[in-house]
Amino acid sequence: MAKIHEVVKWPHPVLAKRGEEVTEFDAKLKKLVEEMFDSMYAAQGIGLAAPQIGLSQRITVIDCSFKKNPKEKIALINPEIIDRRGKQVEEEGCLSLPEIREKVQRAEWVKIKAQDVNGKWFEMEGEELLARAMQHEIDHLDGILFIDTLSRLKRDLVIRKIKKLIKNGEW
Repeated sequence: MAKIHEVVKWPHPVLAKRGEEVTEFDAKLKKLVEEMFDSMYAAQGIGLAAPQIGLSQRITVIDCSFKKNPKEKIALINPEIIDRRGKQVEEEGCLSLPEIREKVQRAEWVKIKAQDVNGKWFEMEGEELLARAMQHEIDHLDGILFIDTLSRLKRDLVIRKIKKLIKNGEW
């Protein structure tokens, strides 16, 4: 059984930093990616970025099927969005912001460029939930959380709620 990493919560400073580019594609990276999938499933998520487990690296894993379809298990190393179209507004949550859900506007369709665990570059497209997950996770790699995209008023309300939870020892 692979190691399950604890998900760090806002306001942990690693969540606000741009992740470092990955340059070593070795057995250690492959093991980390597997641990990230296991950690994501353990936390009941469909996406997890390395900063969420305290590592400032440009690595993210996504599985919109949540273990139902092995083909939907995606590891993205050094990903970037190269094209986006349309818009969708849906409620989002985040493992680093438990219990917080808000409507967020994202592109309906995205095309990304990334490396696989062996360092090979590839391009891939996603729409609807996959596009949303890709944008959400790549934002993490850039030090952006979904609450950073909310209106100032909504963001302030969310932060106030979190601070109250922290004060009560519930965060």
